[in-house]
Amino acid sequence: MTNCLILFTRYPEAGKAKTRLIPVLGAEGAANLHRQMTEFAIAQIKKLQFSQPLSVEVHFTGGNFQLMQAWLGNEFIYRQQSEGDIGFRMASAFQTAFSNNIDKVIIIGSDCPNLNYQILAEAFQALDRNDLVLGPATDGGYYLIGLRRFISDIFIGINWSTSEVFQQTVEIADRISLNVAYLTELSDIDRPEDIHLVNLKF
Repeated sequence: MTNCLILFTRYPEAGKAKTRLIPVLGAEGAANLHRQMTEFAIAQIKKLQFSQPLSVEVHFTGGNFQLMQAWLGNEFIYRQQSEGDIGFRMASAFQTAFSNNIDKVIIIGSDCPNLNYQILAEAFQALDRNDLVLGPATDGGYYLIGLRRFISDIFIGINWSTSEVFQQTVEIADRISLNVAYLTELSDIDRPEDIHLVNLKF
């Protein structure tokens, strides 16, 4: 049984990371918050690796392989995210992982500071009995998605980056008769009004 956890993130370059927070934090501050949240996600992933065998991939935008390795370490697989919208990029990541004989694949982002290793473990466990696991975000999206086989339908016809993403995904899953597990609802940090939710404890 091989499990794979994929972290979607970007290199923390000022002016390009967490741009919606720049009006409040400034370009450097927004990039620094993004850097801290990514490092927190990596710390949780490493804790999960203590309890189970886990292949970890970091799919990034911005920067390059050398900069990403220098930042987060050389024990992970690094891949540049494909072109296209977030749905296409996630579908591509899942497809690649399953083509490499992975049994369960979970994708997370780097902007959910309450996503800890216990929730990640729960998500992998849920895939023992379900086709799909989702972590609903308070903004109407999701902070985690996991599959035990590639299902392209759940990435098609979604209004990405809107408050409809989670509901539309659930409707598609229902239409194609998937067994779905739901995790606890958490908040993503995307907008200025979200900043008060950040309390990173490594």
